[in-house]
Amino acid sequence: MIYGNDGKLIYRYDSEIVQIEAWGENALRVRATQNSTFTGRNWALDSKDAVQGEVSVQERVIPPEQCYRDMKPVKYGRIINGKLCAEVDEHGVLCFKNNQDKLLLKELARNIFNDISAPFKSPSREYKAPQGNLYETYVRFYPNKDEKIFGMGQYQQHEMDMKGCILELAQRNSQVSVPFYVSNVGYGFLWNNPAIGRVVFGNNMTEWEAEATPEIDYLVIAGDSPAEIQQNYMRLTGLPPMMPEYGMGFWQCKLRYATQEELLTVARRYKELGIQLDVIVCDFFHWTREGDFKFDPKHWPDPVGMCRELKDMGIRLMVSIWPTVSKFSENYKEMMEKGYLTRCVNGVRNTMDMIDSVVFFDATNPEARDYVWNKVKTNYWDKGAQLYWLDVAEPEYGTFDYRSYYYSQGGDLEVGNVYPKLYLKAFYDGMTENGDEKPISLIRSAWVGSAKYGALVWSGDILSSFECFARQVQAGLNMSIAGIPWWTTDIGGFHGGDGENPLFRELFARWFAYGCFCPVMRLHGSREHGHAVEGALVGSGGDNEIWSFGDEIFSICKKYISLREQMRPYIREQMKTLHETGTPVMRPMFYDYPQDGICWNLKTQYMFGPDFIVAPVMEAGVREIDVYLPEGQWKNIDTGTIHEGNTWVTVPAPLDIIPVFKRV
Repeated sequence: MIYGNDGKLIYRYDSEIVQIEAWGENALRVRATQNSTFTGRNWALDSKDAVQGEVSVQERVIPPEQCYRDMKPVKYGRIINGKLCAEVDEHGVLCFKNNQDKLLLKELARNIFNDISAPFKSPSREYKAPQGNLYETYVRFYPNKDEKIFGMGQYQQHEMDMKGCILELAQRNSQVSVPFYVSNVGYGFLWNNPAIGRVVFGNNMTEWEAEATPEIDYLVIAGDSPAEIQQNYMRLTGLPPMMPEYGMGFWQCKLRYATQEELLTVARRYKELGIQLDVIVCDFFHWTREGDFKFDPKHWPDPVGMCRELKDMGIRLMVSIWPTVSKFSENYKEMMEKGYLTRCVNGVRNTMDMIDSVVFFDATNPEARDYVWNKVKTNYWDKGAQLYWLDVAEPEYGTFDYRSYYYSQGGDLEVGNVYPKLYLKAFYDGMTENGDEKPISLIRSAWVGSAKYGALVWSGDILSSFECFARQVQAGLNMSIAGIPWWTTDIGGFHGGDGENPLFRELFARWFAYGCFCPVMRLHGSREHGHAVEGALVGSGGDNEIWSFGDEIFSICKKYISLREQMRPYIREQMKTLHETGTPVMRPMFYDYPQDGICWNLKTQYMFGPDFIVAPVMEAGVREIDVYLPEGQWKNIDTGTIHEGNTWVTVPAPLDIIPVFKRV
């Protein structure tokens, strides 16, 4: 049965109901379930423009070469919203077309009479193994020939084009699942479901899987360019705040400053050297116990005085917060009694082992979020420490068996991917309520819509190697398309890095120059040659300041910090555009040049705003690289040479230069 109802197109057959409705400009939302009703959860689609689709139910004649029977009339329904049209036929198969009648996407079904493989019996939507109102669901689509797919978040792989990839829809350290992509065919697709699952972008089909969910939920957006599609998606899922001024400069961090005096000594030296430093970061285990959410008074005796001195130097302090609660924490008993902790269905309540056996707080519980924020406000915010690094945000379970963990909103299998977004929301709500109009939090994971809560995602605890560096460049571009435009890395990588090793120094120089052209320029890492700290639970990593790697590297770092300062007005302008439209500052070349086929294949260079092409050097020993310049004229910012576009150029890239071209 196909019919219209209150501006929605409805398909019903047996126990399944499918609902298609206009949702924002040029977009249609599809929900399907075998339960009696939909849940009413909008997940990432918090906002909806006041639009209503044009719904019609019609009949058309299917010729025999398509149905292998006599010509006959077939009933189908249609809903149109601007540039996008969806049709559902009497077998329940959906297809999507743009306003030029171009097929964008079609569900794959091989159990109907107009498909040559009818005996195969593989439906477009499948519901398996019901447990209560939860199903293991699958949605399948026909592949598009020569399609390219970009977005989906951050995956540690060398493929930037996701076509041909199998992606786990789950959060892990350095893996961030943000299930939205833009296709070169002319549409965007959002899997609006936080369940653990996977997607296969195969050459024979695309298949989305959710392991435990009450309903299928996805959104299709049509547009004439990647920018139009991505901006529409950002409006629907939430635009980021305006980047605060301190976010546009240089941030200093290492694993870890073990004492208040050590941190202040580093900040004072930057001031003495006349090098602009906007943020310095106090990393993990500056606290007493995980879950106490406060400074250890032995090593951090005067947080108020420390924050005051930093402020006088023009430097903001950021402190690391973990969502873990030790069983020895002063807050554990109360949080357990009030139901603020993640539950474990098997064995003892333990979600990770660090120094102690710890449990993650339940970020899906609004009361638990308020509780954690109030502790943070008392012990940090009120003392002047008002920037937060939300680490281990996936959360990073000791054992990734998602069946084992439960939250107030449901099992981890059903809702797990939304955890980092709600963890972030606790701090966004608290910061805005206390007067911060431009909140920003550094966080290791995200989901769809995290941007509106001030998410600055970094790429996790990655290795210090050229091979890993190259992966981050591509990951950052896909994160921008997926709707996480505030993004950064640990400059130099996190794990490893011997400051005395010439190869690491070369890597560090290349990475530092790249950091100048990231949304946030942040130095961090667990360098070798660390040392123990008396009375501390965790020692201090090796030195990781810009003067730690010799005079040549120091000179290069000063050059790019100075360049970042010179570019501050330009970066501010791009951040304003991002805040207002969703246009990411760092984006793939095809975002600005969708008609240039070469730009869809470039993964070693990118746009930094509309005026700069950046081409990081991502291999050891390389001192010359090839850069593609699209239409127009482009000036090499180091040599001053002007090049005509639509061509490749070979440019020198000595250790102190990252090839960058400015639009003339």
